Amino acid sequence: MHPCEIGKTIEEIDRQIKEVEELAKHKKVVGVGEIGLDYYWEKDTKELQKYAFIEQIKLADRLGLPICVHSRDAIMDTIEILKGDIKKEKSGILHCCPLNKDLVKAGLDVGFYISFAGTITFKNSKNADEIINMVPDDKILIETDSPYLSPEPNRGKRNDSRNVKYIAEKIANVKGKSLEEIAKITYENGKRIYNLK
Repeated sequence: MHPCEIGKTIEEIDRQIKEVEELAKHKKVVGVGEIGLDYYWEKDTKELQKYAFIEQIKLADRLGLPICVHSRDAIMDTIEILKGDIKKEKSGILHCCPLNKDLVKAGLDVGFYISFAGTITFKNSKNADEIINMVPDDKILIETDSPYLSPEPNRGKRNDSRNVKYIAEKIANVKGKSLEEIAKITYENGKRIYNLK
C-alpha cells in the first residue's frame, strides 16, 4: 500500500494488510510495494504511515518477497526504519531514490538496490554524479516513475518507458560505461531482485 493510500486507523491498516497478504500469495507476485513514507502529500498521518511501512516490511518477510520503498520528504524516518531491527530478508529497492547520500548509504548498508529516475538528468541535480558513483553496479536500477519525472530532454512532458534510455545514458556517462553495458547491468539486477528467470 502506497503511503498515500493507507487507512485512517490502525485497525483499517491491519485489514488492508491482510487483504494485500492474500493477493500477494499469487504466483505472479514478485514483490511488495511501493510502500514507505510520504510527508509531502500526507503530513498528518506520519505515525500511521510508519506503522503501515513496518507492518508491510514484516509481511514481505513472511512471504519471502522484496520490497519497493517510496520516500518523499521523509528521509530521516525512512533511514531509521531501514536501520531498525526489523528483518528485511529479501532486501528491496529504494524506488525513484531521492538524491540523498545518507539515504543511499542506509539502503546499500541493508543490501538494497538503488533505482534512479529522471531526476538524475535534471540540471539542478547538483549531486547526481556523486550519488550515482556511490552505487555499485550490482545494486543499480533504472525506472521511469511514469507518468512523472520525465528526464531531460523531455522534462515537463508526460513520462513513459521510452525515456528510460536517458536515465541509462546519464549513468553510463558518469560511470564511464557504454549504454549497452548499463542496459545489461540494470536488466540483470532487475531479474535478480525479483527472482525472475
